[in-house]
Amino acid sequence: MYMRGVKREHKFWQFVKRRRALFIGGGCKWRKLVILLVYKASQSVKKIIEINPYMLGTMAGGAADCQFWHRNLGIKCRLHELANKRRISVTGASKLLANILYSYRGMGLSVGTMIAGWDETGPGLYYVDSEGGRLKGTRFSVGSGSPYAYGVLDNGYRYDISIEEAAELARRAIYHATFRDGASGGVASVYYVGPNGWKKLSGDDVGELHFKYYPVVADTVEQEMVEIAG
Repeated sequence: MYMRGVKREHKFWQFVKRRRALFIGGGCKWRKLVILLVYKASQSVKKIIEINPYMLGTMAGGAADCQFWHRNLGIKCRLHELANKRRISVTGASKLLANILYSYRGMGLSVGTMIAGWDETGPGLYYVDSEGGRLKGTRFSVGSGSPYAYGVLDNGYRYDISIEEAAELARRAIYHATFRDGASGGVASVYYVGPNGWKKLSGDDVGELHFKYYPVVADTVEQEMVEIAG
């Protein structure tokens, strides 16, 4: 998939479904679900930024740039709500951020973000970068570990998948991406977003997920040792 302005340091995968929204730190479109899955290598920086109770943003690139402009977007979204007596749409919020970043194009900002949330039309997912690029989509995979994530997603994808199955699939995709890619790792955070707002489902260290998704059978190891010794 071609994405304008995407850089190698962008590390997140996102999965999208239509009626409910589940955000796990990274996109696939299912029948009624949105998932966002982000891993963070830093132990002090949040890769999921809560713009408002119904909207989340992922961050990749410069932590300071991403955090500042997400906070700035949150303020503008709140002002829009107060002035118009209604929440801003995901489309409007992403366009607002893209316009702001476009005005600073070429000034050294490093921002690669997904804006995802729930509005009157249902779930929405957009990619926005520091060059002012903006894409609407139902599936995005960005970062050095994305080929590994795609392999897991393509194998486990079902159109009628449930929230629990989608969350499990996303965790597994992020685990294999971080396990196979040397530049990835940290904590995998899972968020669900629905008509009543977002909710964090889990935050697992990918090192602990290793024992769940990459089991080693003792009998197999012993057999291999015997064969080597023989």
